[in-house]
Amino acid sequence: MRGLLALAALFVAVLGKETFEGHQVLRITAQDEVQLALIKDLEDMVEFELDFWRGVTDVATPVDIRVPFHSLQSVKIHLESLQIEYSIMIQDLQAMLDEEQEEMESAARVAEPRNTDSFDFSRYHPINEIYSFQDMLVAENPHLVSKIVIGQSYQGRPLNVLKFSTGGTNRPAIWIDTGIHSREWVTQASGTWFAKKIVTDYGRESAITAILNKMDIFVEIVTNPDGFYYTHTSNRMWRKTRKPNPGTSCVGVDPNRNWDAGFGEAGASSNPCSETYHGSRAHSESEVKSIVDFVKSHGNFKAFVSIHSYSQMLLYPYGYTRTPVKDQTELHNLAKKAITDLASLYGTRYRYGSIINTIYQASGGTIDWTYNQGIRYSYTFELRDTGRYGFILPANQIIPTAQETWLALMAIMDHTSKNTY
Repeated sequence: MRGLLALAALFVAVLGKETFEGHQVLRITAQDEVQLALIKDLEDMVEFELDFWRGVTDVATPVDIRVPFHSLQSVKIHLESLQIEYSIMIQDLQAMLDEEQEEMESAARVAEPRNTDSFDFSRYHPINEIYSFQDMLVAENPHLVSKIVIGQSYQGRPLNVLKFSTGGTNRPAIWIDTGIHSREWVTQASGTWFAKKIVTDYGRESAITAILNKMDIFVEIVTNPDGFYYTHTSNRMWRKTRKPNPGTSCVGVDPNRNWDAGFGEAGASSNPCSETYHGSRAHSESEVKSIVDFVKSHGNFKAFVSIHSYSQMLLYPYGYTRTPVKDQTELHNLAKKAITDLASLYGTRYRYGSIINTIYQASGGTIDWTYNQGIRYSYTFELRDTGRYGFILPANQIIPTAQETWLALMAIMDHTSKNTY
């Protein structure tokens, strides 16, 4: 076993890319609360090196876990001994990643786009291509789009935000971010599509035109650039930031557990090796702190939407406490309208509700902080799918995902513009 691990480490050193040969994604279903608690115990079994793709919520919702090859037998025996049922969602993760990589490489052989009209929204792009798309979009639409650099990532990459504005100063605003968890590639791809959609529809579609004549829209497409770069070059499954943690070789913080809203409480980990490590203190990550400072200095955001994948859910605060938000009824009704509009295109079904009641307790999350700052329309999306592909959503689903999500975003933005408070 040690020899196998050394060999895997050697592969990483030589090829620069972590391999997931023989890793499987298991879908585990609990029959009752007792089994659910036993599945939750797996989170603490660090020797298995499990990666929870979809965490423990309730008995009705399955749990998806990536299991490394070296732990497969042990984990399956463990589950069978507890009479916990599981099925194999992904037989060999590396085979899927190879397919994804081949598709990207063949698409990359096409000439670089000269403008945003020739940008291929139906494939996954590395960070340099997304950054050059942003610059082209600004150059083509100087009266509508500008680029603001709100800070730098730990490794020095610019934190670019596109501002869509028809003029005026400090107008009420809507924020949309994608890719705070770097491996959720369909989100950055969708964010790119949204940016193009805004400029295409402004002046042509009445609803977005009315919104932009009254409000500004800010879009941060690559919210975790170091992590995103790393998913393309070294480890496709990377979720966190890339800042080293003192006293351990484990790198990075979960930027969606790093906000000052129930920070460090249940629903985040204090272990730097965990995928949900909250960091040494709230806003320790520049990727988070830059948004915090920008939102506070702006002072006039009315909606804040943070986009993740996967699970097909639309969520509102809170994640860290069961206390309902004071705008619960309005947020719930608006979420229902948004997911109804979303489903009208391809029939994609979403669940909706508060984070803690719909998925699980999660502390230090983005939209709990924004809501506590007075931004009433604070929402998180979990985009496609429900686990067949998980984070490795095929590129042919990018545009359908973005199109249907746009309908839900429009419902939220339209409501916000008509209910500025």
